Amino acid sequence: MKHFTIEELTRSATARRMGIDNTPPPAAVQNLHRLVQHVLDPLREAWGGPIHVNSGYRCPALNRAVGGAPRSQHMKGEAADITVGSRLDNAPLYHLLMQLQLPVDQAINERDFAWIHVSYGPRNRRHYLALR
Repeated sequence: MKHFTIEELTRSATARRMGIDNTPPPAAVQNLHRLVQHVLDPLREAWGGPIHVNSGYRCPALNRAVGGAPRSQHMKGEAADITVGSRLDNAPLYHLLMQLQLPVDQAINERDFAWIHVSYGPRNRRHYLALR
């Protein structure tokens, strides 16, 4: 893990505010390491600048609190929502992710590039989607 830490992949203002313990179990930590190794670090290297994690691992209570999908990959440590600061800059980041052909399970342009959801897991279907 060259450019990302477990701390930033588990940090949550919502968890802090609501008193939710968002400590990941060992299996989720292993999955976070894989996500960083296979997707986030290579993307950061190619991008050449900082990439910020808005949301990484979410325990089930935190996932419910933020309205996450009931079977969200975030709860397994397989997903992160990322940004480089603006919709304008997130669009080329998403296109770079596609161009690099990294082994993502899903890459989702969320709300017209407000952020990008990336996941890495056992399937790695390389699905590129847009949710408005």
